[in-house]
Amino acid sequence: MTARLLVTQCCIAGGGPAGLMLGFLLARAGVDVIVLEKHADFLRDFRGDTIHPSTIDLLDQLGLKEQFLELPHDEITTLDVVISGNRIRPVDFGRLRRGTRFLALMPQWDFLYFIAGQAAKYPNFRLLMGTEMTGLLREDGRVVGATGRDADGQVEIHADLTVAADGRASVLRATSGLIARDFGVAIDVLWFTLPKPQDAPPATLGYIDRHSMVLTIPRGDHYQAGMVIPKGGLDEIRTGGMEAFHRRIVETAGFLEPVVSSVSEWNQVKLLSVQVNRLSRWYQPGLLCIGDAAHAMSPAFGVGVNYAIQDAVAAANFLAAPLSDGTLTERHLARVQRRRLWPVKRMQPLQLRLHETIVRPGSGIVLPTPLPRRIRVLLAVGLPAVQWLAAHLIGRGFRREKLSRGLQRLSGR
Repeated sequence: MTARLLVTQCCIAGGGPAGLMLGFLLARAGVDVIVLEKHADFLRDFRGDTIHPSTIDLLDQLGLKEQFLELPHDEITTLDVVISGNRIRPVDFGRLRRGTRFLALMPQWDFLYFIAGQAAKYPNFRLLMGTEMTGLLREDGRVVGATGRDADGQVEIHADLTVAADGRASVLRATSGLIARDFGVAIDVLWFTLPKPQDAPPATLGYIDRHSMVLTIPRGDHYQAGMVIPKGGLDEIRTGGMEAFHRRIVETAGFLEPVVSSVSEWNQVKLLSVQVNRLSRWYQPGLLCIGDAAHAMSPAFGVGVNYAIQDAVAAANFLAAPLSDGTLTERHLARVQRRRLWPVKRMQPLQLRLHETIVRPGSGIVLPTPLPRRIRVLLAVGLPAVQWLAAHLIGRGFRREKLSRGLQRLSGR
């Protein structure tokens, strides 16, 4: 059967935050773009549902902030953790001096539909849902597009640039031969939904004791809840039974006891296999990897979506002009990697260190309850600096990305 042929300037595999944002920004700058998403919709639970201050600032730069914030969401200005019964506030976005000073929580599908809707306003943007990527097209050692299939059969997309934004299990990355270095993380996370109890405590990122860590991310009238477990430990937990699973949750986060039974079947519990890895080289002639396809981030600090979007902004800044005038070279792709590798190489070691010391089952973290005066004084003195630093690292990252003047000029033509 003959494959359908499509031709574009930029073919983007993956309709996640990185792929859709890059497609939107390039289309806005006049580049012809095709984005391919293997699923028929964006409706998947337990994806990164945090929209960071830097992303909201980007939407503000695009003139979309007010419209975006009309979508149902929760705004979080501080993040608390409870350690051995002691509530501590290590993150305060109110300490950011300029721009957005809160974190928005919303289902990722709402964010993706919003960006896709904005991109669809440009006739040079095409989003092909239900189209699964199968490989790369090459000519004379250069990637010249990608292959895929949809409900109607095989499809070939010929493009000046192909972007792999298809996640940590990237088909295009695997086909390219680019290999990521895996740093090894000894945990997984079990995600599930719990209703908020009638007397819910203040918004709290997580509860930690000597045995476990339970995450409670507020989402309206319920929590996107999670439990940190040893890597590969799901089978053992399931063998222990649902009641034992409930007890493990309540032992660490006792306030959930009235609602924990709402998780009654194992199909309500989703496994996130935590990975931290990155490519040493993000590109080949005609091919660029961004987001999780270039660097899988741990859920620690919740920065994965933020870094993926920042990759997209940097790529649009550097690539829109050469894509428009047909002068794209490897040198332009290398500039994207240089720009974004620096913050990735600084955040990933912090995530790994956090997993070694805190975000792991049986971390052994214990604080006396109530806290002795000496510890209270140390926290009072040291926490403001920690809150400021954490707000910047989590909210904006090591390198904040904004639309360049060149990209804005292209977008205004």
